[in-house]
Amino acid sequence: MKQFNLFFLFLATALLLVTGCKKDDPEPPEEEIITTLIYTLVPNNGGATATFRFLDLDDGSGPVITNGTLEANTTYTGSIELLNEQESPAEDITEEIMLEDEEHQFFFESGVAGLSVAYADTDGDGNPLGLTSTVTTGAAASGALKITLRHEPDKNADGVSDGNITNAGGETDIEVTFNVDVQ
Repeated sequence: MKQFNLFFLFLATALLLVTGCKKDDPEPPEEEIITTLIYTLVPNNGGATATFRFLDLDDGSGPVITNGTLEANTTYTGSIELLNEQESPAEDITEEIMLEDEEHQFFFESGVAGLSVAYADTDGDGNPLGLTSTVTTGAAASGALKITLRHEPDKNADGVSDGNITNAGGETDIEVTFNVDVQ
């Protein structure tokens, strides 16, 4: 009987060791760090290029935002560049977004009367991405333009393909609000 009890004690101990020593679940992939968003708008008919820049400094002083001025009744081609300037040289996060395009989407919310933003690019599934865009201005006005990058949005939700962030879900990677003057 003693051998029988020893056998079960050995078996229970071995079972605990096997289940207790299983490998830890792999850590989720590290999120990209985005310190800088640059939105460059080039007028289609020539003229001055407008650059909007957001730089989130890690020194406690907060973000530095450079706003821009746009010409009235003008169409611009927009492009977004994302950087991690905590690295030296700066890491280009834009490349990661292009490689993982099905998992990302930019959203543009204009509070400027007469200013509209349309997607000019798509992901591998044909859904909007937003690294490039078309911006059209109307009459002179001022207001805010918010740009949000979502990670893993539901690109099939109502309105998301039209740029409506309300039903997008996912997690915000970066959100920046620029002040825009249309003159």
